[in-house]
Amino acid sequence: MGSPVQIPFKSFITIKPEEATALYLQIVFEFIKAIQIGQLPEGTKLPGTRILCKLLSVNRNTLIKAFHDLELQGWIEILPNKGTFILSEQRKSKTQNVPTENTNIIKTKNDFSFKTSTILENPNEISTLPFQFNDGQPDVRLIQTDVLARLYVSKLKRQNSSKTWEQIQSQSHFNFKTHFANFLNLTRGIRIATSNLLTTNSHKTSLYWATKLLISRGDKVVVATPGYYMSNMTLSNSGAQIISIPVDKDGIDTKQLKKICQENTIRMLYLTSTFHYPTTISLSAKRRMEVLELANQYNFVILEDDYDFDFHYDNNPILPLAALDSHGKVVYIGSFGKSLPSGFGYGFIAAPSNFIKELEKHQNILEPGVDAIKEQVLAEWIQEGEVHRLSKKNKKIYKERRDYFAYLLKEKLNSRVKFKIPPRGLAFWIEWLDSFNLIKLQRECAKNGLFLPKTTLYQTKNMTATRLGFGHLNKTEMENVVSILSKSIETILE
Repeated sequence: MGSPVQIPFKSFITIKPEEATALYLQIVFEFIKAIQIGQLPEGTKLPGTRILCKLLSVNRNTLIKAFHDLELQGWIEILPNKGTFILSEQRKSKTQNVPTENTNIIKTKNDFSFKTSTILENPNEISTLPFQFNDGQPDVRLIQTDVLARLYVSKLKRQNSSKTWEQIQSQSHFNFKTHFANFLNLTRGIRIATSNLLTTNSHKTSLYWATKLLISRGDKVVVATPGYYMSNMTLSNSGAQIISIPVDKDGIDTKQLKKICQENTIRMLYLTSTFHYPTTISLSAKRRMEVLELANQYNFVILEDDYDFDFHYDNNPILPLAALDSHGKVVYIGSFGKSLPSGFGYGFIAAPSNFIKELEKHQNILEPGVDAIKEQVLAEWIQEGEVHRLSKKNKKIYKERRDYFAYLLKEKLNSRVKFKIPPRGLAFWIEWLDSFNLIKLQRECAKNGLFLPKTTLYQTKNMTATRLGFGHLNKTEMENVVSILSKSIETILE
């Protein structure tokens, strides 16, 4: 990991001396927020207090007091003569296996330098506990692997040997893009041709490529807070200067957005408009139009992320901003096939054709070939309506799970939480009514066999909340996890 001094603290740690909140508490809250969204990953070594207080322009005693509070809450670990670490993994190293004489030792020393990133450290955790929450993932047990496998094999057997593999790839990819563009037009209400569409291996790839082309170092990008940790990591890695705006019951605060635009030159607004991550709030119709008007007035790009469109539970899904955009300001990214086996899903970018053409230059280097057989199978599934049938079947199951999860939360945690039943997606946004530390809850749940990932925990001065995925759980599993959650919260509040 690179020198901690190289971390751009001032780009995401904002201290406001004019506010009534004590400076040390502001530092505590800003560090917690940075840890939660992945800007300070687990194991990151922080600079010494003398260096950091100069970087943040605060008194050293104030910083030491803030660090003491962060350590008590479990966000950092201060190791004598070693340094200060974000949820340091130093303890783990003591229990790792020591190589024996017969162990093959790989040389780790090198004689060259290379760029390192503290921003792109993977924040995801792996647990072996029997029960686990996530941020809203589908149930892999519902995937029709056998059907897709048979189709894949049959397509392989029917390949026309008179064509070259390059011809097969080109024809299959064009055919797939045609059907996929039609699918997006029908389901999202957008109006695109194949020249407006780029398909990628994953939603994360789409986010990364779009950001790389749109953002230059120092560009100001507006994001909602609380926000999506993965997008914030990607934006920060591109050199963006992030400006956050709050979210209320109608979505992002457009009055605040306008004020920011009047005071700054904004390059981009990153937005999960139809289903805000993590709060599950939808941007109201009035604010949707205001966002589009502001983008046109102040000439900024809207990067609209609609990764979870597949899961809506009413007959009138909210259409993306891309369907309403008449000025060519929206770059629309999303995912396809989250209910399909790993490897069959896709990410996509829908945008003006000249932007897509530029993206294709990068794709030709990084993803030069396509899986022609996979694309033939999915094109057939789209054409024959199988994707719609599978989606309809799974949505019925997930809607039943959503409603049962809401029932359990009311039954077991009614006096402890506040939430709304989400109209779409596979997760609930739970606001806790009691004051406590979420890391303590995480640890108590782990004692009882339930894993709560750090990426689902959100805590600031005015908010204690958790994003709880339900899609991967059946009814019995839901009963178990909610019971453990209830038991654990009772224990830490005793």
